[in-house]
Amino acid sequence: MKAAQVRRAFLDFFAARGHSEVASSSLVPANDPTLLFTNAGMNQFKDVFVGAETRPYTRATTSQKCVRAGGKHNDLDEVGKTPRHHTFFEMLGNFSFGDYFKEDAIAWAWKLLTEVYGIDQRRLCVTVYGSDPELAGVDADDDARAIWKRVTGFGDDRIIGLGKKDNFWQMGETGPMGPCSEIHYFMDGAPAAWPTTDVRSWSGWLEIWNLVFMQYERRTAGGELFALPAPSIDTGAGLERVTSVLQGVRSNYDTDLFSGIIAHAAEIAGITYGQDAERDTSLRVIADHARCATFLMADGVMPDKGNREYVLRRIFRRAVRHGKLIGLAEPFMHRVCERVIEEMKDVYPALAERKDVVTTVALDEEQRFRRTLDRGLDILEDEIVRVKAANEDKVSGKAVFQLYDTFGFPDDLTEIIATERGVTIDRLGFEQELAIAKERSRFGGSDQVAVSAIYKEIAGQVGATKFLGYDGRGTRGEGRIKAIVVDNEPVAHASSGARVALAFDQTPFYAESGGQIGDTGVVETSTGARVQIFDTKKPAGDVFVLFGELVDGSVAVGDKVTFKVDDERRERIRANHSATHLLNHALHTVLGGHVAQKGSLVAPDRLRFDFTHGAPMTEAQLRQVEDLVNAEIRKNGDSHVQVLPIAEAKQQGAVAMFGEKYGDTVRVVRIGHDSLEFCGGTHVRRAGDIGLFKIIGEAGVAQGVRRIEAVTGAGALDYVRKLEDELTSTGERLKAAPFEVAGKVEKLLGEAKALQKELDKLKAKVAAGGGGRDLLSEVVEIKGVRVLAASIEADDAKVLRDTGDSLRDKLGSGVLVLCGIGADKVSILAMVTPEHVGKLHAGKLLGVVAELLGGRGGGKADMAQGGGKDATKVPAALEAARRWVADNA
Repeated sequence: MKAAQVRRAFLDFFAARGHSEVASSSLVPANDPTLLFTNAGMNQFKDVFVGAETRPYTRATTSQKCVRAGGKHNDLDEVGKTPRHHTFFEMLGNFSFGDYFKEDAIAWAWKLLTEVYGIDQRRLCVTVYGSDPELAGVDADDDARAIWKRVTGFGDDRIIGLGKKDNFWQMGETGPMGPCSEIHYFMDGAPAAWPTTDVRSWSGWLEIWNLVFMQYERRTAGGELFALPAPSIDTGAGLERVTSVLQGVRSNYDTDLFSGIIAHAAEIAGITYGQDAERDTSLRVIADHARCATFLMADGVMPDKGNREYVLRRIFRRAVRHGKLIGLAEPFMHRVCERVIEEMKDVYPALAERKDVVTTVALDEEQRFRRTLDRGLDILEDEIVRVKAANEDKVSGKAVFQLYDTFGFPDDLTEIIATERGVTIDRLGFEQELAIAKERSRFGGSDQVAVSAIYKEIAGQVGATKFLGYDGRGTRGEGRIKAIVVDNEPVAHASSGARVALAFDQTPFYAESGGQIGDTGVVETSTGARVQIFDTKKPAGDVFVLFGELVDGSVAVGDKVTFKVDDERRERIRANHSATHLLNHALHTVLGGHVAQKGSLVAPDRLRFDFTHGAPMTEAQLRQVEDLVNAEIRKNGDSHVQVLPIAEAKQQGAVAMFGEKYGDTVRVVRIGHDSLEFCGGTHVRRAGDIGLFKIIGEAGVAQGVRRIEAVTGAGALDYVRKLEDELTSTGERLKAAPFEVAGKVEKLLGEAKALQKELDKLKAKVAAGGGGRDLLSEVVEIKGVRVLAASIEADDAKVLRDTGDSLRDKLGSGVLVLCGIGADKVSILAMVTPEHVGKLHAGKLLGVVAELLGGRGGGKADMAQGGGKDATKVPAALEAARRWVADNA
């Protein structure tokens, strides 16, 4: 079986048994602040398992894309060296949410493996939960053992009971948990004996599937376990492992999931896979990391300095470094990522849609790193020179970490170069610095998790909130209080003065989502209570929570209320939200199909739109985008909203948000004539309601990501008036009419430039002796070389260089060293004329002078520049320059 057939057979098998085939969720978790990346098939169902979310099915099957890198997954160095270490992989899974349990899960797993996949039963054994003193009160899973015996005919010797570490799974310190059962395959033919509880007996065995039986719940950390009223199933089988078994290979890298990518990388490098162990390792690293980088970038994660972004950057740069090791001197990763897309696009169509984004960002990141790598080499060279000068033998752990962390410089490469230069690295010091950094940047926080748990519990109790804001005026309505939170604790009632968070059965208040900020307004009860609402959010599941202050009276769970959304604020938000849709379409038209939305902010006073694009937009492009949006506004087309099956929406050309997760049906909004997007926000009734669209800024916010800020309607009018006032005020100061200001400024700038040029000439003339000092009279001859080493008054590097050029021409042949003394620094220039370059080097000479002055610098053999701090040591430094010439001439 090809990997695609393995995947499809799994999904079809469970679909035929009543499971809904659910698409893989994004690699960026939508519902768990503690996770860097989606790392298991059950992540997207976490809220379903804990009751905070309901779905229209009780059985599901998926092939989930996963990333395990960063955070607690710190075994990057093993990738490429072992048969099964990966940063990116796919997890096949079947799930039951209170539906079937152990009997079906075990029987189906066995049937799929032995009848559909045809795996030899003689090479299989299973594990179940035995017992463990750490889990007092949890008996051995005799139910699972009995079912396995009945289904397979195995004796107890092939059903091995293990403890908590191996065969008990839990989501966290609290929540659902339960025993699990693993299916293992023997890689070396028919096993001579079955494994036991002794870890040494498991050599040659490969775990291929884990069945988790969620039958308990722990409500407090370390507390008692309670039986779940509706036990559930969560299973996971690594596609790469199962495929390696079915294709009869010992390494995942030898399956067709990797072989084409490895071959492509080898072809680019002009080498053959399988002929050199070290090169093979590098090719495997490149293949794995290209898969990971491609999928992360397609899900909207771009290499940068943030938590997720930096994990991607380090993975990507590790691949580039391995490319250099196999002789790839030019950027190549964008080509390997393109091969990943070609191989995986049929299963993950979003890869093809975002191909331009992925390849553009990959090329840009590699070009950046290659420049960074060269700078890192320069810094390492300086550090090695310092270590040797101090008679030390180790590059400090702090320096190694700086190279590793700031420049993405792998520590093993630092060690190799240091060894070649006769020194070592302080590995213990490096590991200490690394541990400190990891502790400092741990992802998530306990407070955030605790607050999140409160709202997840409420979501499970009250269910989804019905949003009334799409109907009629959409800013008025009635509802009933379902939950109250004060000081992060659920309460039954609250009194005047309390800061409250309220959940209702229904509300017209829009909860922050899709970039649109939450509504504000007032909530009132028939008894006179009044709550001023400051914000509305969806902290868990589909429950809307209104945050505000109880200014009058008291409220209790069950009270009936009336809602009053701030109308004017909502109208401004509508205009800005609809404008982002028109802007998105205009950017596609002007810049190309690689543009993808990366985020947005829709507020009453402005809009912000982040999108993928590799370069700053030109003024002409910005003007064209602005014109396209305003043309649609003037056409004043009606807005249209439809709720469609997701496949039909995509067929119509609706644009989805980058990395967003959607259900089976989606709300599709058409603004103007051509903009069609998936969107759950509020919008204008007609495009003309936006009024006017004005871009006020464009800038880069991350690598490969640009941001446009704009205003609409009354906000745009305010902005234009401010510009007008500023222009008029400037014109008055320049004694020019508003439309003559630019010409007047241009004239003044020309005059200032001419004056500066004259001033520079006078400074250079004075510095070169035009003020009465004859610098050439200070020339001395050392071993047949004319040397001028002098100090002058010059606080500008350009003036110093111009002075040096003039004096060198007058000197004719020899060596020139100038120290330009400024207010708070010393500028240094060294020059060697061509006939002396063979023996004397301006860069090395300047290094001697700069070190004495407490500075640094460098350059070529004929000219070098640098700087120092201590002007009092200039005479000594100039004398040192003369001695250096004497020693080297």
